[in-house]
Amino acid sequence: MENIPAENPGAMDRRQALKWIGAAAAAAAFLPHATAQDKLPRPAGGQRIGSDPVLNKTYAPGELWPLTLTPKQRKAAASLTDLILPPDNPGDKQPSQLGVQDFIDEWISSPYDETAKDRPVITGGLDWLDAESRRRFQKDFADLAEPQKCAIADDICGKTPVKKEFKSAQNFFNRFRYLAASGYYTTPQGWKDIGYVGNVPMVDFPGPTPEALKHLGLA
Repeated sequence: MENIPAENPGAMDRRQALKWIGAAAAAAAFLPHATAQDKLPRPAGGQRIGSDPVLNKTYAPGELWPLTLTPKQRKAAASLTDLILPPDNPGDKQPSQLGVQDFIDEWISSPYDETAKDRPVITGGLDWLDAESRRRFQKDFADLAEPQKCAIADDICGKTPVKKEFKSAQNFFNRFRYLAASGYYTTPQGWKDIGYVGNVPMVDFPGPTPEALKHLGLA
């Protein structure tokens, strides 16, 4: 595992974040409200840019591709993930502690057509979030009390009609929420929340029923 900066103890192993990109992209086809842009990423212009990640290797930041988010944007992203996906059970980690913001940073930084489309949406939206927080409450978004964060999020989440001046921010929120959920539900904690257990060995495997064997002409 690569060294994790002390100021960001929740950061994940970069190799794990790269695996999440593949898992979340593959899962996109099965998630509700998926759009045409939610397909498996492909190299820009149909051509490779350098090499795709080798998933059994650990990359240092910037070795494979430069990360996009500034420290301030990452802080806002971490805070928004925790607001959108609060833990369901006592003792569960916050999404930011699982590194969901790292997944989002890797996603928008990767050199593919589909992921690159999200880069200006996410970075511009995070900047807007801090600017709007300072305008209303004289603090950055991550430094607000939860009711203040909710007041901003409620204006752009679409639960109620969104004002015209917040339409761009609504587009950001919708896409950020989708990416945050994509990252979170590819973690072991997220799997547990939805009851997914993956491939697990069974002590006893009963095999096909007599009816099934008869249907196949095997009984």
